[in-house]
Amino acid sequence: MSDEIRQRPSRARAPRNGRGGMTAAEMRELARNRLIESRLTPNAISLTGLLGNLVAAVLILEHHFVLAGVAFILGSLCDMMDGRYSRMSGKGTPFGAFLDSTLDRIEEGVVLAAIAAWFAESGDELAVAATVLTVLGSLMVSYTRARAEALGVECKVGVASRPVRVVILSAGLVFGAGELIPDVDLLEPAIYAMAALTIFTTFQRVFHVRRQLQRAAV
Repeated sequence: MSDEIRQRPSRARAPRNGRGGMTAAEMRELARNRLIESRLTPNAISLTGLLGNLVAAVLILEHHFVLAGVAFILGSLCDMMDGRYSRMSGKGTPFGAFLDSTLDRIEEGVVLAAIAAWFAESGDELAVAATVLTVLGSLMVSYTRARAEALGVECKVGVASRPVRVVILSAGLVFGAGELIPDVDLLEPAIYAMAALTIFTTFQRVFHVRRQLQRAAV
């Protein structure tokens, strides 16, 4: 082999992590770029979340609570991912943000309506009333934030945020009606907890906005 060949620089890249492969950070960046360059849109993720929650509602009516819990969790994960993906990809639009918020309310209402139907079928009137109160409380938690932000006040306070409600309801569904663990039914306690927490959070936000507006007026 000639000196010219021996001295020719190699075109192969040096290992980035010392073992001949890409680092974890580089792999995440590559996956992120591929995802952004794809045709996937935030609206498609939002609609997938809606589909997951509709499937959960149907499974509740069919008394398949564990499967309903899984569908609800997957649908809710899509709900939480669409906003993040919108910001990360730059594909977000004002209509997309509007659609996301609207579908979130529809999805939660549909699943809770199915739960209310289950309680009504079981003859549990108190649980039906608590479910209706939960629907009202969940809507008020979202409404108070939206109305506060329209007044120029940030309003993210309160214990019953959307992720908290998802966790509580997911546990109630997966461990509901003793399907997964005999004699363990967390669905009714989950609804009572959500009813109390959403109403409490509504008052938290009302008082928070009142204080912020009073401070601004001083």
